[in-house]
Amino acid sequence: MAQPTTNKAAASVHAANLPDVYRRLSTDDLREALRKMHLIRRFEESAEESYMRGLIHGTMHLSIGQEASAVGMCMPLSDADYITSTHRGHGHCIGKGAEVKKMLAEFFGKEDGYCRGRGGSMHIADVSKGNLGANGIVGGGIPIAVGAALSMKKQGKDSVVISFFGDGANNEGAFHEALNMAAVWKLPVIFVCENNGYGMSTSTKRSTAVANIADRAGAYAMPGVIVDGNNFSAVAAASFEACDRARRGEGPTLIESKTYRIRGHSRSDRNRYRTKEEIESWQARDPIGIFEKELTDLGLITPDEIEKIRAEVEAEIAEGLEFAKASPSPAPTDVTRYVYTD
Repeated sequence: MAQPTTNKAAASVHAANLPDVYRRLSTDDLREALRKMHLIRRFEESAEESYMRGLIHGTMHLSIGQEASAVGMCMPLSDADYITSTHRGHGHCIGKGAEVKKMLAEFFGKEDGYCRGRGGSMHIADVSKGNLGANGIVGGGIPIAVGAALSMKKQGKDSVVISFFGDGANNEGAFHEALNMAAVWKLPVIFVCENNGYGMSTSTKRSTAVANIADRAGAYAMPGVIVDGNNFSAVAAASFEACDRARRGEGPTLIESKTYRIRGHSRSDRNRYRTKEEIESWQARDPIGIFEKELTDLGLITPDEIEKIRAEVEAEIAEGLEFAKASPSPAPTDVTRYVYTD
């Protein structure tokens, strides 16, 4: 996302109804954000369908229901800024500008994938867009983000780093070590905990002593912010504020984005630890529907324009699937290629 611009549509919307963050974004920015949220949803649904048909092997961790968190957090970022992601990171990739055809090729284990088919669902990276990669290790990306932020500061760059992680990572030692170091050195890094309520099958209430993960920010002298992770404008506002603070040299922020994954932890999850009523209550708070209603109520988009976005996304997904199927598979003789340097 480019640096914030004045919203030209603001003149046609009653000022009292317009979220403050929307004054930093153009109407095109907001429509692109909605497109990305639809793209994340359909990408993951298509990946799930491909898995069920035997086209994808292994497992995957879907973020259906968490789209506003991924896209909203990436709104202040440009290609000069960086993210680190998690095993549930498809939304972060798309939020940062990844091409779904290359992501699908990676899922299919093909040479045209982002990591030449070697990384799969959990390890997609695109350094050209500032995506330093997803990570299958719980909390594994957090120290990497701190290292990248230290590099940016040493080089005198204006770049910031956002580190995405799940609620399960907040009890890892790397989380505490990274937050402490980032605070001591006032590094331009934003720690984003996407708290979807469960670390695998264990609820946050059973695993974490504090009521809110953001409460832990106080131990490291940084702001701790709680946002409704299903509300795009709330997420984007928190991200802009934290990024602005980091660019001013005032150090890191811990943001807790409270959201929910509608699907299970992974494809092997039988969902015996959650009730049907709980899942349905969160489905009623679908972030895409909430965002569409807000934009429609503000007069920033029409139902016809929403349908056009959906049709364009369907076409992009269909094209991406064909691209992935046609991409060549890696040769068995190249099994160590890209693993070792010459």
